[in-house]
Amino acid sequence: MEVTPRRLAVGMSLWAPNFFSGIRIKRFSADWTSATVELHVNPVTRNYVKTAFGGSMSAMTDPYFFMLVMHQLGREYVVWDTRGEIEFVKPGRGVLTAHFEVPREKAVELRERARGGAKVLEWFETEITDADGDVIARVRREVYVREKRRVTGSKAEQAPK
Repeated sequence: MEVTPRRLAVGMSLWAPNFFSGIRIKRFSADWTSATVELHVNPVTRNYVKTAFGGSMSAMTDPYFFMLVMHQLGREYVVWDTRGEIEFVKPGRGVLTAHFEVPREKAVELRERARGGAKVLEWFETEITDADGDVIARVRREVYVREKRRVTGSKAEQAPK
């Protein structure tokens, strides 16, 4: 079955770690250049002082940049989320939203930089906002990209480097 943006959004929303953390994927764009994710702060997903749990805010931003890059580059590339940083700005309540964007031009640039097996590390940034549009947290995620080794007919070319 083909992974479509809609199927991935529904599947990720129903995936137990997201579902039980109040994380809902609202959408992946049809061209895989953006995604929107919500965190519903409620008695199960809040912390001791009744605001959004920092771990949930980190989880709501974890895989989306790497997934957007991966779907744009295709199966010939290894793409991983390697590191994350989060700056908490103010307490989060209600429904929190994060919007992720990887423009087509950025994916083309990453493809070129990774050509020939070069290791590429790229930082992406987003903000988590509340229903009033106030910034709750600033998030940075580092994505690793490398072109996969090509399978060829020569044993010398297949030998590990």
